[in-house]
Amino acid sequence: MLTKKTATGIGIGSLAITLGAYFLILTVSSNAHQVNDIVNIGKNDVFQFDAQKHFFEQLNVTGNSFHVKLKTPSDGLQVDNDFKNEASFSWYSLKNGQHFINITNTGDAILHVSGTLEATTNPLIITSHLIVISSGVLIVGMSAAFSIRKPRGF
Repeated sequence: MLTKKTATGIGIGSLAITLGAYFLILTVSSNAHQVNDIVNIGKNDVFQFDAQKHFFEQLNVTGNSFHVKLKTPSDGLQVDNDFKNEASFSWYSLKNGQHFINITNTGDAILHVSGTLEATTNPLIITSHLIVISSGVLIVGMSAAFSIRKPRGF
């Protein structure tokens, strides 16, 4: 028969394993990030991310007046211009590396920024999910061991 502490420990460990595995699968399977931002007057919006070769990026900016500075690795898309009303950018990464996008609102109305940016996943995020899963396994194992024989002091 399981004690309340043992059942609680097994439940918490199972929850940690389940959540860690779920978010690990989401992190590994999805590298596209949907962008839907609003930039106020005089403010800017910055995107900085790493992308692999052949990743497709798309960004649309709509507003009164704005400045876009966009840098991609190698000889890819390089933009440093002022725009009015609307600007659309679509490109494929020509080389692995860091992309930098800075959108500054220079008009007298808000800007709408939308699009899809594909980025590589940070290995530290994957490691953190694996740590949560292994902690859950450890909690379940310790809880199950306590139900077999109570250690001294518990």
